[in-house]
Amino acid sequence: MDETVTNTAWIQQDGGIFGLLMVILAIIFYTANSNHPGLKKFYSILPPLLLCYFVPGLFNSFGVISGSDSQLYDMSSNYLLPACLVLFTLNMNFREIWKLRKKMGLLFFAGMIGIILGGPLAVWIFSLFAPQVVGGEVWKGLATLAGSWIGGGANQAALFRIFEPPPEIFAAVVAVDVFVAYGWMALILYGADKHKQLDRYFKVEGNEVEELTARMETLRGTEDKTPEVKDYIIMLGVAFGVTGISHLLSGPIASYIAENAPQLDRFSLTSSFFWLIFLATLMGIGLSFTKARRLEQVGASRLATVFLYVLVATIGMQINIFAVLDNPGLFLVGVTWLLFHVAIMVVVAKLIRAPFFFFAVGSMSNIGGVASASVAAGAFHPALVPIGVLMAVLGYAVGTYGGYLSAILMQWIAP
Repeated sequence: MDETVTNTAWIQQDGGIFGLLMVILAIIFYTANSNHPGLKKFYSILPPLLLCYFVPGLFNSFGVISGSDSQLYDMSSNYLLPACLVLFTLNMNFREIWKLRKKMGLLFFAGMIGIILGGPLAVWIFSLFAPQVVGGEVWKGLATLAGSWIGGGANQAALFRIFEPPPEIFAAVVAVDVFVAYGWMALILYGADKHKQLDRYFKVEGNEVEELTARMETLRGTEDKTPEVKDYIIMLGVAFGVTGISHLLSGPIASYIAENAPQLDRFSLTSSFFWLIFLATLMGIGLSFTKARRLEQVGASRLATVFLYVLVATIGMQINIFAVLDNPGLFLVGVTWLLFHVAIMVVVAKLIRAPFFFFAVGSMSNIGGVASASVAAGAFHPALVPIGVLMAVLGYAVGTYGGYLSAILMQWIAP
């Protein structure tokens, strides 16, 4: 009952911890958007997302706060996570996605298949000659990586909550996620400068990207509106209203399955949190077919991003930074996984003669999420940024499900 006996952190009250996390996020975002040459160089090496994970992790590692004794993660994962998934999926535009289905859509799903199968393949390969690298509960950490690489941080957080990997394993996987993913992003951005040579490699015919750029330029800048107080209230009402409905339904569904089909516990189908995320995402997709999708014009995805970064910080505060070095072989697992994803995409891109732009955005909307896909698209032309966002939102919609499937396959294969 006396929690202070075991909690030796300097800051033990959740109110104080939450204030510290918000100050950390504020400093990171303020400095990341500074024009100071030194800060620009710093953030070109260490991306803001990495710091949002690891700065709270440093405070936890050195005993300033205690993530394991705080209730902040439970609060953010139960409320902010489903809410941000709803807001992210509100902007699903299936008409635009359908127009891009023959090339970019195909590449996106090829990349997704590469992630779903690449994880189990990497686990199988390492189980043959280095089983200690992927043994035990490592697959649970890799499950969160699958969610991150198909969708983004919200999907990673959802799978973290579903499978609950040990903090030391998750810390190592976060390092793999950030360094491997951002290393690949650096190569993608380099390729954007060489896209004409790469288009010749893919045997591209015509000017598809130029035509798409012209079409997007005619739509650019005509939809965004300055949000008012009522807009924020409506967005919060939709996000947390759906979250509330999902909470009401998820418990009875999980309980019914636990009573009538307990063997499905192996697939986490008796977890109320699994159904919480499933239902919130499904209802968010459903709302994208209604007038609710107009909330994107007043910043639904930006509000969702705020929720997401608060969630990222609460996940980070559970990380023990020193555990990252406990299993360096995981970096090779991540690289092997990524190489399979890339190989699948290269084969498909050559078969359909897709421009490198489609390859780059298709890959980064999986591996990097909204931010990275937007940057990759913008490297070709600023007017193409919405295409990157559109494909990344699709990743958010399917990321939890695809990551879950990959996790189950890894569970079967892991030694």
